Amino acid sequence: MKGKTISINNYSIFYREAGNPENETILLLHGFPSSSHMYREIINELSDKYHLVAPDYIGFGLSDMPLVSEFEYTFENIAKSVSDFIETLGLKSFYLLMHDYGGPIGFRIATTYPSYIKGLIIQNANAYMEGIGEWGMKIGTFKKNNDIEGLLKFKDYLISLEGLKDQYLNEASNPDKVDPISYLTDKAFLNRTNANEVQTALFSDYGSNFPKYTEWQEYFKNHQPKTLVLWGKNDRYFNQNGAKEYSKDLQNIEMHFFEGGHFMLEEYAKEATELITNFIN
Repeated sequence: MKGKTISINNYSIFYREAGNPENETILLLHGFPSSSHMYREIINELSDKYHLVAPDYIGFGLSDMPLVSEFEYTFENIAKSVSDFIETLGLKSFYLLMHDYGGPIGFRIATTYPSYIKGLIIQNANAYMEGIGEWGMKIGTFKKNNDIEGLLKFKDYLISLEGLKDQYLNEASNPDKVDPISYLTDKAFLNRTNANEVQTALFSDYGSNFPKYTEWQEYFKNHQPKTLVLWGKNDRYFNQNGAKEYSKDLQNIEMHFFEGGHFMLEEYAKEATELITNFIN
């Protein structure tokens, strides 16, 4: 696995790449509050069979983090930068693996480039209102009540070391399997100058995804991409109903639930890679 950088619209984007480009490609889109680092085990396990590409979004990980006054941090703009990344690398056919924030980013890409998509691999990423979990509802209540102070306080907790450990460890079935390097790496990236402002902007913009759900569901119905759903049952952002809703619109779908949470790959990377291999084959 190699760490690389590429210039996209004059910003440096970091990405991890492994495997032979002649093989099937998997584009891995990370979630909140992480980076492509979350896929390290998946990439290592699958690199002998597939070509894997995992970018850090602008404002995340090792990619550039311009000021919020210089770059408008919306899901629409980040999806556009990932689309430009795809075009610059010349990726024309790939499986799309999406986690959390990777969902609204990836579904925008899939609806824009449906012919590029060989299949979807969805890990705790929502496209239905029925799947909003305990923490998702809490965030929604803050916004509904215009409680900006409460929303920002909760966001600050989620990106604190205490909050990160809560997400990684308290939703896990076996916390001993979670490598501390995961939440410590996330915290190091979130300590970067401007990171708090970036996360605040995206928290504020998350509601822009909900009106897109109908469009994404129409994409599922009309294009019927084959789909693999991998879901940590203890996720407080997105509950199991979010996973089950995909079967309403997708006919060629395979679904697996795990006794883990938002970051279930920390515990089940081996099981996930076996399922991904069988799915693609």
